[in-house]
Amino acid sequence: MSTIIPKGMMIILSSPSGAGKTTLVKLLSSKNNNFKISISYTTRIPRHNEIEGNDYFFVEKKKFQNLVENNCFFEYAKVFNNFYGTLKEPVIKELSKGNNVLFDIDWQGTKQIKKHNLNYKLFTIFILPPSIDAIKERLAKREIKDKPIINERMSQFKNDVLHWEEYDYVVINNDLENCYEEIFRAISLKGNNKKVDFDKNIIRKKAEELSS
Repeated sequence: MSTIIPKGMMIILSSPSGAGKTTLVKLLSSKNNNFKISISYTTRIPRHNEIEGNDYFFVEKKKFQNLVENNCFFEYAKVFNNFYGTLKEPVIKELSKGNNVLFDIDWQGTKQIKKHNLNYKLFTIFILPPSIDAIKERLAKREIKDKPIINERMSQFKNDVLHWEEYDYVVINNDLENCYEEIFRAISLKGNNKKVDFDKNIIRKKAEELSS
């Protein structure tokens, strides 16, 4: 794709659990040299395929709380009984180099980042899954064996879907590659100060279907 991507953008991808935001963040980074992923800190236990410093920085609750008290985070939130947060320093460092920073965070973190007096362009993207069945299938592939945990995530899923209206751009992840292309195009338009549109009627209908 020959589209010129501007430098120094903050790009947030959010979605309900299992809708594909982490995969899309990694895809954007792997295909574009100036897209850098903001690695979150978390208090949760690593999954078997996760690597320290690559997927997350895994820390104890005491250390996380110390970072909160020292105002080190752009944003932090409690999700499924674990804390997640984005450190300010590495983000600002990458932005100052002219790189675009990708955030894999939920709607709570997005709200917090929006409150900051930012010197960089911010673009927020929300990803919806094609169906409830697709979410259940994706969650089943993870290390989530306990039915109560899956039920908890499905319950939270319906609440998360309702936050789509708080985002600049919303896309349905029917197909990974097509979804990537849509997101990349939207980032390109936003970065070049062009209008970014999506069909709100289609998205509203899908959100109502998913949250019913």
